[in-house]
Amino acid sequence: MNKEEFCYYRRKLGKTQQELANILGMSLKTIHSYEQGCRVIPAHIARYLYFLIVNQRHEGKLSIPCWERKLCPEKENCPAWEFNCGHLCWFISGTRCNSCEGEEKKGKLDACKACAIFSNLLDER
Repeated sequence: MNKEEFCYYRRKLGKTQQELANILGMSLKTIHSYEQGCRVIPAHIARYLYFLIVNQRHEGKLSIPCWERKLCPEKENCPAWEFNCGHLCWFISGTRCNSCEGEEKKGKLDACKACAIFSNLLDER
């Protein structure tokens, strides 16, 4: 996630920098550093921000679980299916999705960002 995306999603959440700092459990100065590009935004902070966006309350349709969209033959062995969170497959490590197969934990979010399931979740909000 780059500084522009970070700013965009903070605004999309309708939060000030201080409010987001409180939610993320960090200082206002850290948020400033992310938005100014002085600090790299860690993957776990990007995941947290995406989590908030995807789960923000909105009226509308519920997302179809990832295993249904992809007709996944591995669903019974996947934590997204086990915990019934097919809209959070991108957030959970150890998923069986062929989109992120072979990706290390660090690269999983990048692989998921290229997936239609993830991008549709952001577009639906």
